[in-house]
Amino acid sequence: MSIFHATQQEILNQYLVELRGHVKVSFEFFPPKTDTMEGMLWNSINKLSRFNPDFVSVTYGANSGKRDNTNRIIQDIKKRTSLIAAPHLTCIDFTPSMLRDIAQEYWNNGVRNIIALRGDKSINKCSSLSSMYAVDLVSLLKKIGDFDITVAAYPEVHPEARTAQSDLINLKRKIDAGANRAITQFFFDVEQYLRFRDACVSIGIEIEIIPGILPIFDFYQLQRFVAFTKVRIPQWMYILFDGLEHDLDTQKLIGIAVAMDMVKILVKEGVRNFHFYTLNRSDLTYTICHALGVKASN
Repeated sequence: MSIFHATQQEILNQYLVELRGHVKVSFEFFPPKTDTMEGMLWNSINKLSRFNPDFVSVTYGANSGKRDNTNRIIQDIKKRTSLIAAPHLTCIDFTPSMLRDIAQEYWNNGVRNIIALRGDKSINKCSSLSSMYAVDLVSLLKKIGDFDITVAAYPEVHPEARTAQSDLINLKRKIDAGANRAITQFFFDVEQYLRFRDACVSIGIEIEIIPGILPIFDFYQLQRFVAFTKVRIPQWMYILFDGLEHDLDTQKLIGIAVAMDMVKILVKEGVRNFHFYTLNRSDLTYTICHALGVKASN
């Protein structure tokens, strides 16, 4: 064995020792629109469940008619697996009375974990039934039952926030109302997340701020996706993916490497829990979790 190879192996061994057994994960899925997508979803749930996630969440799109579909997937997960399933619940297109009924239904059906969000504003603003925000939804949920509530956080500031400070204050209000943890919007600038975490501590936010990780399988699709957010794609990523428009296999390999590097840095900074935005795909997320030493069952 060459000295160079031995050094590589020592670095790899140290890296795995740091991670193995110390990283916990959760996964996000979305309701499928077709039978084919439904099959893809369940293949992903079944495969990723081997990592014994802390929970899995199922999204809800405002004004999309998906609430019933979200509820169906949540109930199916509860019936078919031993996973903790947390529905996303938005308040933008519900009245407080409707939300109380939904929350009570979830509680009666044994759902104890909820991702509480305001939700995206309707294109037709007149159709919005509620002027509630996530903080109001958290308060409402706590009056129904002792839900375990997760809220959203934005390291690069919510697109509609007036300032970064007002966005932080809004997060603090959600925590004070009873939220148990926050999950961030996906990001690619690790330093931005760390600065955000420090800022949270500085105003008295003591709950866990779980980083949201989006594995990249199509960089050019990602660029269109982030146009609706304030997420910044670092220049080095444009360089990494340059010229790979028609080479999805190589894009996936680079996407895995990018996510693993992010997690490695965050673990060194004391982060232990990670939330993966799977896009109902298991391949990249499974590879990343396995390589990170997340314990998997057979």
